[in-house]
Amino acid sequence: MPNERLRAALLERGLTPAALGEEIGVDQKTVERWMSGRTPYRRHRYAVASRLQLDEAYLWPGALSREQVAAASDSEVLAIYAHRSDVPRDAWERMFASAEREIGVLAYAGLFLAEDAAAKKVLAERARAGVRVRMLMGDPDSEPVAERGADEGVDDAMAAKIRNALVLYRSLRGTEGVEFRFHRTILYNSIYVADDQLMVNTHVYGLTAALAPVWHLRKVAGGEIAGTYLDSFERVWDTAVPLPE
Repeated sequence: MPNERLRAALLERGLTPAALGEEIGVDQKTVERWMSGRTPYRRHRYAVASRLQLDEAYLWPGALSREQVAAASDSEVLAIYAHRSDVPRDAWERMFASAEREIGVLAYAGLFLAEDAAAKKVLAERARAGVRVRMLMGDPDSEPVAERGADEGVDDAMAAKIRNALVLYRSLRGTEGVEFRFHRTILYNSIYVADDQLMVNTHVYGLTAALAPVWHLRKVAGGEIAGTYLDSFERVWDTAVPLPE
């Protein structure tokens, strides 16, 4: 069966089979056989997925056994922190500073980040270096924000924290390459992205985010944990709206 996902990915990126083959060290006929349905060796699957910036499992569903997927997913977990407040402060800066392609922040307020002058400086510097920076914040007038405030026991303070964060982000909002949007999503986690690295701050009923656990993840070919959160970020971004002037 032809691999339409691979074919479509090449077309979307303006790549020919010959060009892709030259980049990863195989001939054009080999790439054409992959497009016709043959499954490449794993080293080639990884090379193609990396070049196309797509998940190996998306391009070749079923190529990995469940045991291989489980092992790869386990390798994606770099660290687990009992509380967000336990994450070393410079860990956020290092993660964002490592980004070469994109940075993403999905939270309701994420006030701790807005209050961190060093982290904001890194975000601005990466944006000026050509990294796409996307900031997703809760709409302070939305029902999900009100519900989250009630869940945490802070009520209207949640909306106030968002407005406070926006004030602190004023200079960042004026930086070219930085995009801000409001979302009205019920968040089960706050997600912080730097290319293939993520910090996932879980949301726990009755606790503020600072007291909830954090997973530090790095996407690994064949793993499924990091990709799940990256896909979630994109779904929220697609439904969010730019901040009003």
